[in-house]
Amino acid sequence: MNYPTRLFIDGESRPAADGRTLPLVNPATEAVLTEVAMAGIRELEIAVAGAHRAFEQSWRDYTPGRRSEVMFEIARVLRAHAEELAQLESVSIGKPIADARDEVAMGARTFEYYAGAITKFCGQTIPVWRGGFDFTLRQPMGVVAAIVPWNFPFPIATWKVAPALAAGNCVVLKPARQSPLTALRLGELAHEAGLPAGVLQVLAGAGPEIGDALVQHPLVRKISFTGSTAVGSRIMQLAARDIKRVSLELGGKSPNIVFADSDLEKAASSSPLSVFGNTGQDCCARSRVFVERPVFQKFVDLFVAATQKLVVGDPASESTQLGPLVSSQQRETVEAYLPDATAPHLQLLCGGDRPARPGYYLNPAVVIGCQTTDRIWNEEIFGPVVCIRPFDNEADMLAEVNASPYGLSGSLWTNDLKRALRVARRVQSGVLSVNCHNSLHVEAPFGGYKQSGLGRDLGQAALEGYTELKNVYIAD
Repeated sequence: MNYPTRLFIDGESRPAADGRTLPLVNPATEAVLTEVAMAGIRELEIAVAGAHRAFEQSWRDYTPGRRSEVMFEIARVLRAHAEELAQLESVSIGKPIADARDEVAMGARTFEYYAGAITKFCGQTIPVWRGGFDFTLRQPMGVVAAIVPWNFPFPIATWKVAPALAAGNCVVLKPARQSPLTALRLGELAHEAGLPAGVLQVLAGAGPEIGDALVQHPLVRKISFTGSTAVGSRIMQLAARDIKRVSLELGGKSPNIVFADSDLEKAASSSPLSVFGNTGQDCCARSRVFVERPVFQKFVDLFVAATQKLVVGDPASESTQLGPLVSSQQRETVEAYLPDATAPHLQLLCGGDRPARPGYYLNPAVVIGCQTTDRIWNEEIFGPVVCIRPFDNEADMLAEVNASPYGLSGSLWTNDLKRALRVARRVQSGVLSVNCHNSLHVEAPFGGYKQSGLGRDLGQAALEGYTELKNVYIAD
């Protein structure tokens, strides 16, 4: 397999000026895949200047129809290279190949959605008190910095790049250190599809070095970031100096609420992948499960049985459902929570051990007996660990759900429509699924409450977030 190993700046792949590289490790084998060029401040300055030039001289003046044509062509090219992109994603972060293919397809759909949305994104005419003609314009901001994480590198890159480009902005894309391959290839393929040079720049490198500089660059007008709450807080602080626009999709500790009247077998059989999917490295992971007491034991038994049937193995295998964690450090971080499960009041029902094979694998762990003060119950673990608690009272349960500083996603299981509406209104999260675990739709907004972030990816809301709203008044 050929790996994209150079930075993508001004329509061409180039090495780092100082020759520095980052080693990429296959988490399923622990072997080095390749070395990727590591951008420094010099490359960042060139990339931002090139993006600003492309904005001023070409992209912002493309008509909506012309931008739409380019973006539809990008989607077509991505589909033509879907298997290549899926393989790159799988080997670099240990994602099961079936999941990687689904995520590449979603990325192509994202470009298609915003290619079609451009001509349907409208301002308003407003009848003002003094007469005349008042109307609003949605205008691009300029250069946007898109900083994406390692857990879903390709789809999240497209969630940021596609609406930003559709709105007429130029983008400097900063992938995570562990997962630059599909971002670099996205830059190359978008250029091949007709995107002008400089409109999409891709910089691989270490976040602390170029991430801070990118956020503070005077030509960058907006930062769109997905990652940890701690880094998101730092980005807000840095962006505040120049009053830059910011959108943040951050951490989560999402609830999965199961009432006694629900389809228990469906809830229990589907719930393991709602937390263990992507080996638990998912800010939407439903890692706190609240089960109404009359069905608690039955649900737990069904949940454990379904968990033990999950296929943990080689990401290249079509049957694999859970691959390795992204790195040895991430596995050790997750394992550090597991000693808590040996406390007298806790029971580790299954998992938490390492399979006897190379790679950063960890079998999914199910814990019961948690108290609301336990670290394992409260903190985002970002690994294959779930805690299940019974509840007796809806109001008390909702108080526990909402006590978390996070509010990103969640699921609710009940066949009582009134209850579903009532509880959905009261759960403090940006996304909630009823009788399923579907958090994401290209057409609908995605983002969180509280420390899970601000602003929204996807849907029309994302386009709004990449534009400035201007009001124009013409006197009679």
